[in-house]
Amino acid sequence: MILDWVYRNWFFTALVLNYVVALTGAFFLIKSNQNPRKTVSSLLFLIALPFIGLIIYYFFGLEYRKSKIFKRKDLDANALVKEWNERLQISDQRIHELDDQALMDRLKMVKLLKHNQNAYLTLKNDVKVLINGNATFESIFKDIDEAQDHIHLEYFIFNDDNIGNAFIDKLIEARNRGVEVKLIYDSVGSDLSRAGKNRMKDAGIDYHSFMPVLFSDFTRKANYRNHRKICIIDGHIGYLGGINVSDSYVNKKGDTGRLYWRDTHCRIEGHAVKSLQVQWLLNWYFVCQCDKEELPHEIPSSYFPEIDEVEDVAVQIAASGPDTDWANIMEALFIAINTAQRCVRITTPYFIPNESILTALKSAARSGIEIEILVPRKGDSWAARYASRSYFTEILESGVKLYWYTKGMLHAKTMVVDDHFATIGTSNMDYRSFDINFEINALMYNERISKELNDLFDKDLLDSEQIILERWEKRNKLNKFKESFCRLWAPLL
Repeated sequence: MILDWVYRNWFFTALVLNYVVALTGAFFLIKSNQNPRKTVSSLLFLIALPFIGLIIYYFFGLEYRKSKIFKRKDLDANALVKEWNERLQISDQRIHELDDQALMDRLKMVKLLKHNQNAYLTLKNDVKVLINGNATFESIFKDIDEAQDHIHLEYFIFNDDNIGNAFIDKLIEARNRGVEVKLIYDSVGSDLSRAGKNRMKDAGIDYHSFMPVLFSDFTRKANYRNHRKICIIDGHIGYLGGINVSDSYVNKKGDTGRLYWRDTHCRIEGHAVKSLQVQWLLNWYFVCQCDKEELPHEIPSSYFPEIDEVEDVAVQIAASGPDTDWANIMEALFIAINTAQRCVRITTPYFIPNESILTALKSAARSGIEIEILVPRKGDSWAARYASRSYFTEILESGVKLYWYTKGMLHAKTMVVDDHFATIGTSNMDYRSFDINFEINALMYNERISKELNDLFDKDLLDSEQIILERWEKRNKLNKFKESFCRLWAPLL
């Protein structure tokens, strides 16, 4: 009888089961003490959207994987990595003795990252700003051709399309010369075919996917993705920034059918590469553990070679992710904005700030600091685009200058403060980068690099349109509703 009733009332039964599971999920969600806005967003979808809400909660709101999976990634205590990391340390007394105004103005940030993450300040670095994918790949390929010991890679997107296959060709050539090649690629972001993997495997290239998922297309926004873009060559040359390995990042002359891609990367030569190496090693050990591979008993000394760099750019590598105790990159940006004395210039493809960053920007602007933010007019995510626009009115009212980049997709992630501090990295100005994904930024306390990025910002403004508050408020009501609706998703996007 009961089975007959259930069969006849299958939808009602399914609905009841849905809410039993939803209420159970809501209980654990509230108990987890997450960010209140994210909790409210998740609860809204759990209760208001039967069935669909559970799917959204599973892929975007559920936090059990953080404690369950990343406890295996507790590698900061690993004696091998810790030993090499501590060799980079510069004493506080030595820092105070440095005659560098750019560095002295940012001592609070230097100490924050040191205490948060053992992210030590490094000196004796040469940094080159690379504009767009063409220049970046040309530089990387040249350094790969000259590699002698090892090449370590970590990418959110690594596709075996035209540029990806050219990249793999270079790696195979290096491997044939006896160079060690190791690759970490994100399972969700990357699209590596079996043929591409076999080419690397046959050549002796060691690769691992980061936290594999079954349906990568469906879970493109799944939590805890490795959003980093790192290339390390022989332990003294490193690359990081916004550029992945994909044809989307390559601009071809005369190709009007493809969106112009504006991005920024950087090449670092010097001691900061050792900090990059430490972060890469932590993730390499993690993926090896996940694939049940035996970990090495010692780290080759060639991974951390002696470096005698003539240039003296002060660089600090800030890494953050769901495995860190603190939101290191977000806190560094927060302090940079709060301690600004004259100006802050931000370039970001996704502007969905959390309350801390939003308050810092608005209060800085109202206190007389010139705040300029450059975002793309047409992004590659409909929901993120409208969620971002929901913040425009309040920041414009605070006196922030806001610009739309109109030439194509703006994907660069940079910030310049007071003409002598700059950051280039993988972190967007959004919840996902601050709280969910694995990110990495180079913080540079240097006037030359800051000037280069300021000049680049000015150049980008030539292809941009300033958003004026009076005109912005006259946009149609449908767009306003889309913005408000997508803002509800902001902590999940």
